[in-house]
Amino acid sequence: MSTAMNFGTKSFKPSPPDKGSFPLDHFGECKSFKEKFMRCLRDNKFDNALCRLQSKEYLECRMDKQLMTKEPLEKLGFRDLMDQPKEDSKEPKI
Repeated sequence: MSTAMNFGTKSFKPSPPDKGSFPLDHFGECKSFKEKFMRCLRDNKFDNALCRLQSKEYLECRMDKQLMTKEPLEKLGFRDLMDQPKEDSKEPKI
């Protein structure tokens, strides 16, 4: 018995993911930024307002590595952090 499905002549047309959906970081390109952000959350009783700089750096890494669509940081809610320099422009030290 065949398990293949026949969908007729219609071809499948993929659609882009919904806003907020993005590929997993299979190669760990932004893993150190994610770990820094998660450590900040744990240290601050999961108050994400205290970890906005780490969140911004993580999202910047994802955009730089094309793991998500580039968006202006102002549009992502980081307007107040735009003038602040990054803590470390390279991978954070763990």
